[in-house]
Amino acid sequence: MARSLGLPHIMREADGTAVGHWGPYVLKSAFQPIFTFEPAGLKQRAYEGLIRPFRDGEAASPGQFFAAIPTIDRLRVEALARDLHILNAGTAFGPEVTLFINFDPSLFCEKPVVDTALHEMRIVLGEAGIPFANVVCEVTEQPSGSAAALQDFVAALRGQGYRVAVDDYGADSSDMERVKQLRPDIVKFDAKWVARLMDSQPGVALLKVMVGEFRQRGIVTVFEGIEENWQLDVAHEVGAAMVQGFVLARPELAPTRFRPDLAVPPEPAGSQAPANPQTFAAAVEERPLAPRRAQARVFGRRGLT
Repeated sequence: MARSLGLPHIMREADGTAVGHWGPYVLKSAFQPIFTFEPAGLKQRAYEGLIRPFRDGEAASPGQFFAAIPTIDRLRVEALARDLHILNAGTAFGPEVTLFINFDPSLFCEKPVVDTALHEMRIVLGEAGIPFANVVCEVTEQPSGSAAALQDFVAALRGQGYRVAVDDYGADSSDMERVKQLRPDIVKFDAKWVARLMDSQPGVALLKVMVGEFRQRGIVTVFEGIEENWQLDVAHEVGAAMVQGFVLARPELAPTRFRPDLAVPPEPAGSQAPANPQTFAAAVEERPLAPRRAQARVFGRRGLT
């Protein structure tokens, strides 16, 4: 039996980069840095793995690629994407990397499926030399068919020692009660939703309240889709712990030029103990924020007040 559903579809390039093959597609890993605000400035502390499909040498849309995958193959393709990101992160960044990996929770509604997927991921992480506690499993806040199944899946991830992030918070199905039930370590705010709130004074005030409430719960906040400098200033002002977006760095295909600025000590290599949900939050949130240059109050690109 194969060690992982994804590994049989992966080959190594001459430079050690892992590349996937699925039908007419060649699949590559791209990584986008996630930064924290620190006294010395913004620092790269983590990377999100993103799949990039190519067909006949031309880039294809990831959305169209995944939409074309038959239901029967979705679990295998998701495993393939996970394996690629893990192997390439291990090669590019080493064992200290903090890696964000996306999961579609609708695929993990049955315990045998969850158990098999997590067992296979442990094998690939071992091959890459990345500790389980350095992996953040992103679950998109979308209807998964069963709230109980989603809670069980998140509990299984946490029980294996992984950190858990709720992705796209603020999208249509977003709900604070759901965050309370899942108790994630990290909440990633939906990019479009954050951009709309940043465009008005009441919206910025609301963001500050929400970030403060998550901080009190020991939850790290990440603002995605930061594309302009003024948005970066607002993210800093409202207290977001981490930021991600084109204004800081665009995704790059592996092997990337990115190099992590290590400051948060990872848990011991090979540790299989469940991660402490407070540890990562404290490591990020307790740093004083870097001072930024004073600016006149301006909201959005239109200067709304």
